[in-house]
Amino acid sequence: MFNPEVLHYVPVILSGLTYTGLLTIGGVGIGFFLGLLLAFAEVYGPKPLSVLASSIGQIIRGIPLIALFFVIFFGLPEIGINLSPTMSAILGLAIRSAAYQSQIFRSAIESIGIGQWEAALSIGMTRFQAFINVIAPQAIRIAIPSWGNEFTIVLKDTSIAYAIGVTEMFTQAIHVAQVTLDYFTTLAIVALVYFVLTSCVSAVLNKLYTKHRIPGLGGGV
Repeated sequence: MFNPEVLHYVPVILSGLTYTGLLTIGGVGIGFFLGLLLAFAEVYGPKPLSVLASSIGQIIRGIPLIALFFVIFFGLPEIGINLSPTMSAILGLAIRSAAYQSQIFRSAIESIGIGQWEAALSIGMTRFQAFINVIAPQAIRIAIPSWGNEFTIVLKDTSIAYAIGVTEMFTQAIHVAQVTLDYFTTLAIVALVYFVLTSCVSAVLNKLYTKHRIPGLGGGV
């Protein structure tokens, strides 16, 4: 049943937005660079490196995020590496996101004609320079829609950091529910906040893609 008292705790729930934003940006940002490196290795690396990059991605994508959190937060201290709950969550999100972003970028890279790669090499660029200066800028623009989906997934998955004690928005909501004894209303409010956040992010990234898409490439017209 609806408990009006919960509304007085909305600022408490929203206070967790700082950590939610930090986890999202940290996870997606680090995952972006790691994902690009994995995609480069998988598409352009020698066969052993390509197989290794592909295998790493497959293994990570097969591990539940909460298991990554537990391995990092509870397992690493056994070998002398101690990370705070927040850093553990960021690292877990980044590793998992990198595995998915690598496939997003791999697909985008492979949609770019081989002629551009050959042209870059023919004017003296190294393979890495060709990737950074010619291929990657186009691949990133093509990948914006899929990357936007990954961003919203990471945003929602920050709630799993509750399991290792990060005081992000979902954790704050649980604390409020425990005080008010109204889980339904409290969780409905936090669900609405997640919906608004993901809708805003999707709208911004869709506009960004429309503005910067490449006509005739990657679905642009």
